[in-house]
Order: sequence, then structure tokens, then C-alpha cells
Amino acid sequence: MSAPRILFPGFPFSEEGNDVERNAFGADAVLDYARVGSPEAIEAERWREADAVMLFRFRLDAARVALLDRCRIVVRYGVGVDRVDRAALAARGIALCNTPDYGTTEVADHAVAMILALRRGVAAYDAALRADLRGNWGWEAAGGLRRMDAQRAAVVGLGRIGTAVALRLKAFGTRVVFHDPHLPQGVDRALGLERAETLAEALDGADILTIHAPLTLETKGMIDAAGLTRLAPGAIVVNTARGAILDLSALAQALRGGHVHAAGLDVLPDEPPDPADPLIAAWLAGEGWLRQRLLITPHAAFHSPEAQSDMRRKAAETAALFLGEGKLRNVYPPDAL
Repeated sequence: MSAPRILFPGFPFSEEGNDVERNAFGADAVLDYARVGSPEAIEAERWREADAVMLFRFRLDAARVALLDRCRIVVRYGVGVDRVDRAALAARGIALCNTPDYGTTEVADHAVAMILALRRGVAAYDAALRADLRGNWGWEAAGGLRRMDAQRAAVVGLGRIGTAVALRLKAFGTRVVFHDPHLPQGVDRALGLERAETLAEALDGADILTIHAPLTLETKGMIDAAGLTRLAPGAIVVNTARGAILDLSALAQALRGGHVHAAGLDVLPDEPPDPADPLIAAWLAGEGWLRQRLLITPHAAFHSPEAQSDMRRKAAETAALFLGEGKLRNVYPPDAL
């Protein structure tokens, strides 16, 4: 049996530390690090010869899947699989797995950091003082401040990250209500949280909305204008899940109208975003109606040196386990929404 060949399309990490993959796949494995800008830049033969594909942020479409003559498994570095043509993989009998537990604490911390920064006016105070140190030396420079234990937070999606966020907010004394139709009954009691059977019930009167659902046919555009109007006046919205879950135009309208006080976005429908998008353009220009009310980070909530190490090791171990022993873990069902 020939040594396995592993393709890493668009591998983003430095050459240092490649022993992570080597330790997982073994000394004989051929590790094909394709450091290119797009899937199309990788020669067809490299796709055809791969026994496994380790996917970071490239899209794996049907055209690339059609080239996978030897591949038995595709592993995503990360949780979401919305960039992968799952039907095409299933039709060829190729397993799809993800890495769901590598950056749970980082994303949860990032979401809560955004919530606290917005609710305590951290960014607004800093910007105001840099603009006029003496003139803005006072509490009036930031709006929307609230005590954490006087608020109700809606957590949409109570998976690993959503649970971690809910427990962090609960520690601040915040009343936490979650909506996740895929969880069994009793989770709410085990965690000491409140369960909302419908999304509308979760959103109604929430002072904080934090999104932690996967991007699926079911969740795309789920937080729309109607949903945002259900929030309490002056609410804040944080999204560290997937950009397309939240209607960006609806958010812009809610911010401009004042119903939503502020938002923190680590993810956007298009990444990097189009500078001409009305909300992005207003943010870049520092328009007065939006100033200090929108925080944007570059899909970086997952990142830390520790998380990066976990991601690489866990993803490689998942692929190596299947290639070596035929055992699947973290498999993503092809028919999942």
C-alpha cells in the first residue's frame, strides 16, 4: 500500500510547526502544502492524487470534488462546512468531518468581549478621549451603558460556543434565554438557563442578542428586520457565527433608526466586505449616526496560538484516524441542513 498523500489547499500557516501534521500522518505520508490564492490555482493532478484534503477557508465546489479520484475524507479546519459542496462529496462517497472543539473558549471570550465593550462604552470612551482628551473627560461620551445583571440576553444556538457564552453571561448575573430547536429537553435545567421554544420568543424584549448557530438553509437570513424589531429598544447585537445569518441591511436600518444601539461583528456575509456596502461605508467614513456603535473584527474570534495548535492537531488526527483505521469522528452528515 502506497503512502497516503494529503493535500492542504491554501494552507495558511507558516512552515514552522509542520511537525504537527507529520506527527499525525506519519513519516511516510506525502504532505502537499498548496500555498496558493485560490482552489483553481492548484493543478488538477494534485487533487486527483490526494487521499485526504485538509480544508481551511477555500471553497470546495463540485468542480474540485469531481477531481478527487482517490480522496476518502475531507476535514475542515474549523466548525462551519458552508463552503463545501456536501452533496457532491456524498455522491462520491467521500466523508466530510469538521473540527468543532478547537476554539470554543476563544470565540466565546470574543463574543463576550464585544458585548462588554459595547455595554460599557469602552471603544466610545477611548475614541472620544483621543479626539479631545480634556473636553471629553467625562462619562457622557458613551451611550447605551447598562448593568449586566439588569439585562436579558438571547443566545441563538446553544452548541459548544453558545453554551460557553451563555455561562459567561450568567456569571455576570445576566438573565440568559436560549433558542436551539435541535437540543433535547432538559438542557435548560442542566445549565440553569431559560429555553425559548421559538426564535421570536427568544428575541422578544432581549437587551442582548448573540448569534452562535451554524449557517444552513434553515438559518440563512434568520435574523432579519422583523426579528431585530422584537429586541428591546437600545439592544446590542453580536455575531461571531456566520455573517449570512444576520441580514446586514436590516441591521443597518435598525442602527440608523436607533432601535439597535450597537453591534459587534466578527463575521460578515462577504469577507473581506465590500467597502461600498452602505453599512460598511458608513463605518469606514465614521459617519456620526454610526460612530462608536459598530465594532468589526476580521473573522478572528477563533484565533489564539493555543487554538491554532489545537485546530491543526485535531484536524490532522481526524484524517489520520480514518486513513489508518477507518474510524470516523466529527463526521458531518451530508443531508444536514
